[in-house]
Amino acid sequence: MKEPRRSGLLLHPTSLAGPWGIGDLGAGARSFVDFLAAAGQTIWQVLPLCPTDGALGESPYSSPSALAGNLLLLSPEDLVEAGWIDGLPPQQQGDRSRVDFRWARRMKTGLVEAAFGRFLGGGKEEEKVASFCRHQAWWLDEHCLFEELKAHHGGLPWTAWDEPYRNRRPEALEAFRREREKELLRRAFGQYLFQTQWDRLCACGRSRGVLFWGDLPIYPSLDSADVWSRPDLFRLDEGGRPLAVAGVPPDYFSETGQLWGNPLYRWEAHREEGFRWWVGRMTRLLQLFDRIRIDHFRGLLGYWAVPSGASWASEGHWEEGPGQLLLQALSEAFPARPFLAENLGVITDDVTEAMERFGLPGMIVLLFAWSSAATNAYAPHNHGEGNVVYTGTHDNNTARGWWEQEAGAEERDSLAAYLGLKKASSLSGEEAAFHLLRLAQTSVARWAITPVQDLLGLDGGSRMNRPGKGWGNWSWRLSGEERAQEAGERLRALTGLTGRAGPFQPLVGGNNI
Repeated sequence: MKEPRRSGLLLHPTSLAGPWGIGDLGAGARSFVDFLAAAGQTIWQVLPLCPTDGALGESPYSSPSALAGNLLLLSPEDLVEAGWIDGLPPQQQGDRSRVDFRWARRMKTGLVEAAFGRFLGGGKEEEKVASFCRHQAWWLDEHCLFEELKAHHGGLPWTAWDEPYRNRRPEALEAFRREREKELLRRAFGQYLFQTQWDRLCACGRSRGVLFWGDLPIYPSLDSADVWSRPDLFRLDEGGRPLAVAGVPPDYFSETGQLWGNPLYRWEAHREEGFRWWVGRMTRLLQLFDRIRIDHFRGLLGYWAVPSGASWASEGHWEEGPGQLLLQALSEAFPARPFLAENLGVITDDVTEAMERFGLPGMIVLLFAWSSAATNAYAPHNHGEGNVVYTGTHDNNTARGWWEQEAGAEERDSLAAYLGLKKASSLSGEEAAFHLLRLAQTSVARWAITPVQDLLGLDGGSRMNRPGKGWGNWSWRLSGEERAQEAGERLRALTGLTGRAGPFQPLVGGNNI
């Protein structure tokens, strides 16, 4: 049965407004679900929900665990309501337009400690916590052990740990587990809290007809539980250092390419175990999401390998990936194939063939559509039904920022002509953002996703990420003062007109986002 036309918004929960330094999974997130439903939207797309690391710029694509939840997303109000803490902490003072990761981390670490103390007091959700730990032990135990060992070594990467822990000597790990039993349970308890709050948000979404789309970064970080627990699956030397690292060649975002630094896979080892590690990773993410975007999908067919120690990504070369063997294994494990391929950049025929064979939707980004528009695959007249159309992504400028800061003369003239305007100069940045949203909604593509910044017509100061810039990303937040009421009503009308609307309730107030 063919899936109906759908529409949704892209917003990471960290960007929600609120008084706790960072958006969270509580009342503000449930209010955003209400906003989605009222605006006729049936998809909420988010970025990876895994923990972030201040030393790595707080990127959700560089995490100490690809499978754990980010405890910075815990809602203090929900902890009070659930009886885990007695009262709310002091609210954040000053500027709330950007995420204050340091303040939020310090405050929420204290809340988890307080909640764990109450748990140890006995009589509250003991069996639920025990059941969660049993069912998730296959990834949870390694995550907690990694985090506790990292703390034991003063935050050093695992490649700098004492040899018995670095090389996973069984007797050393077992002794450490016995010694740190309470601390390991506290870390597992934190993941239990995250899971209960996420489950509550998903139940709210289901009740309003809203699906959750997640994101799978193609490579885990070197300093992660994922790599430390299975070094045999990665191209590492005896000391755990990468023999080659991931990146991409020069592209739209960078003239010198992007040097990500993640270790590359030993694909022969993955093939030998039937891609069991990948199936496990997808299994965990599908416990959280209805559909998963596979980031940098083309890297499964062919990937850019950069020699370890290289200064620039441009020093790399292409190597062959596992291709359709991996996709076949995932297809057999998940027959519904609830995946979306991020197929942006240089796409070769083998990537397209694999997507077609396994029926995977690809991405169309309208910001890329206006150079050589007649033959441009992203131009609306060239869209295919089995795709997801976006105005932009988390890596782009906002639509308004693109128009005001980046669009060249050809792109501006092409978009204006497409809209039936004589002069590009007659189009403001805010108007350009709305027209791109309208083109996404009217596209024949089955799914249409709009970043919230584009729905609200926000300028380039509201973009989420600047690829190649190591610091200052991922911190944009809604101020709570945008004209959400008007934007939601306009989106609802467009969504209904273009056959994408889900069941919705009347919009109430303007503070849902």
